[in-house]
Amino acid sequence: MDASTLLAGAQLALERAPALPPTKVASPDKARETAEELEAMFLAQMIGHMFEGIETDGLFGGGHGEEMFRSMLFDEFGKAIARAGGIGIADSVQREILRVQEVQ
Repeated sequence: MDASTLLAGAQLALERAPALPPTKVASPDKARETAEELEAMFLAQMIGHMFEGIETDGLFGGGHGEEMFRSMLFDEFGKAIARAGGIGIADSVQREILRVQEVQ
């Protein structure tokens, strides 16, 4: 699944979502922060899938400890990529958040 398919699905879900009662409007900065968090989670999941087939070194790697901390490493990779500009998901999500607020 590529990013454009994912974005199209997310936009369709937003359009079909039931209308919520008016809430406090988020500032563009808060919308950006939320959008970057979503992009970071998406990227962490994709990075996790990329590393599934890689075997660890038996002498200095692997084991239960590495399994526990690997997902945290992927989360940090995702956050770092999103902060550095990401792959464009945050921009689209921010626009949709602000557009949905305007409609309300």
